[in-house]
Amino acid sequence: MSGNSIGVLFRVTTWGESHGKAMGVVVDGCPPNIPLTESDIQKDLKRRKPGQLLSASPRREEDLVEILSGTFEGRTTGTPISLIVRNRDIDSSAYEQLRDIFRPGHGDLTYYKKYGIRDHRGGGRASARETEGRVAAGTIAKKVISREGIEVIAYTKELGGIAAERISFADIHRNSLQCPDLEAAQAMAEKLEEASKNGDSLGGIVEILVKGCPAGLGEPVFGKIDADLAKALMSIGAVKGVEIGAGFGVARMTGFECNDPITPEGFSTNHAGGILAGITNGDEIVIRVACKPIPSIEKAQKTIDVNGKPVEVSIKGRHDVSVIPRIIPVCEAMVSMVLADHLLRQRANLVGQGGL
Repeated sequence: MSGNSIGVLFRVTTWGESHGKAMGVVVDGCPPNIPLTESDIQKDLKRRKPGQLLSASPRREEDLVEILSGTFEGRTTGTPISLIVRNRDIDSSAYEQLRDIFRPGHGDLTYYKKYGIRDHRGGGRASARETEGRVAAGTIAKKVISREGIEVIAYTKELGGIAAERISFADIHRNSLQCPDLEAAQAMAEKLEEASKNGDSLGGIVEILVKGCPAGLGEPVFGKIDADLAKALMSIGAVKGVEIGAGFGVARMTGFECNDPITPEGFSTNHAGGILAGITNGDEIVIRVACKPIPSIEKAQKTIDVNGKPVEVSIKGRHDVSVIPRIIPVCEAMVSMVLADHLLRQRANLVGQGGL
């Protein structure tokens, strides 16, 4: 299967299936001498693992990562870094009834049409468990960009139609939904419990901020950094929309309202979201992603089987009610990978010009 890699100089390839023996990732192009241990990666994997909410999947994976290559005495060597997370708590029994049935909202039908075969156990390669590798690689990418003072912060902006009205970074890790508004977080949690009792699920919005990004990252025309960021985030299974800066709001502005005035101190507004002409302008990068509701729900849904016959399906098994908050470290990881890749590309560009 192609399409499993992302990046030019900082290149990431994930592998594995939800109910296979393990999930993994290979990171090629990471610079040498960066401190990296399994405990570093474990911190981010813990944020992604199931079981953080009462309405979360009861699947209990330890998500313990092993570094197989690419480090020596706690530092990267510059060679490919291979990481593995073994699947321990596998129960495929609930999926047997779905062997010949296409679940609405999933990739079952499209995978079958493309390959003529699909792994029905938890969605196989299309499962959200594939993001294990992304988060692990994201930890490495964060270490690359942090050396330049770049920080990526993501949080729950909206869930089930309830939006955070205030942004307090100190409150993000004070609630299980990683929302910067504690009052909104409580209302979101109640909405989640209600959806869970009704056998349904909820969508939401994650906002991602990039602080300390220097100007000049991104390539003209087809290598624009906002295009690469959008592609990376859209590659996450649950993401159905990406907007940067004012996003779709620019369609309702005039040019005078939309343009960010430039002063000797910098930009006085940030409708551009830190990117102009596909190149970072040194301002804060602001991104929002729209996450669809989890498609695996207990409510009966109409679908077809492999023979095209109509059937009804109620999805049992172990599922979350929302991809939030577990998708948050995945979003951070994808943004960090793109920034690391463009940072290394910019360095190569400056070296070619006699810079650095």
